[in-house]
Amino acid sequence: MAKESLLARVPLPAKAGIIVAVLALIGVAYWVVFYGEVSQRIQSEIRREDALKGQLAEAKKAEIAYQKDLAELHEREQRKSEIEKVLPSEAQYPAFLSSVQTVANLSGVNLMAWSPSLEVKEQFYAKVPMKVKLTGRYHRVAKFFEGVSQLDRVINMEDISMTSPKEDGDEIIVTVDALATAFRSLADGDKTEGRGAPGAPSTNKGTK
Repeated sequence: MAKESLLARVPLPAKAGIIVAVLALIGVAYWVVFYGEVSQRIQSEIRREDALKGQLAEAKKAEIAYQKDLAELHEREQRKSEIEKVLPSEAQYPAFLSSVQTVANLSGVNLMAWSPSLEVKEQFYAKVPMKVKLTGRYHRVAKFFEGVSQLDRVINMEDISMTSPKEDGDEIIVTVDALATAFRSLADGDKTEGRGAPGAPSTNKGTK
């Protein structure tokens, strides 16, 4: 008779214990070799995800701050543009004259002559004066003064003198001499003495 194998002589409970032990060892090996590595990868990805979320949150904060700064810059530029219309940094005699001429045309009066004068500098701004002569019906002259007061750029009409009234039907035509005074802002380093309009002729004649 063949010799019985050692395993055959092991009692059934012992065999069951051996099988359980082997399965436990296999489970431990799986845990260590496979699940443990996967778990480490999962934890690493979780940490990476948390880091990316933190970076995204910081990026969103930076974007919000950037958009806020951009909006403030745009608002400042708009304010600067509006201020430049009212109180430009340069005398802008051609633009000054063009504004007066446009109002004269719309009001129905004739701008006969204009003569830029020396700037008069104050502490924070400079006066930009220009003598003007115009003629037209009295109510149209009044409309001219009203139109000048509504311009974006501040222009004062001073030293107004009406002469040579003439009747034209029910209307009175007058000749008006006045000093139109605009203003400009002073840049740092501007000298305090007045100066004339660069390249501006001393006297100009308009067309009827």
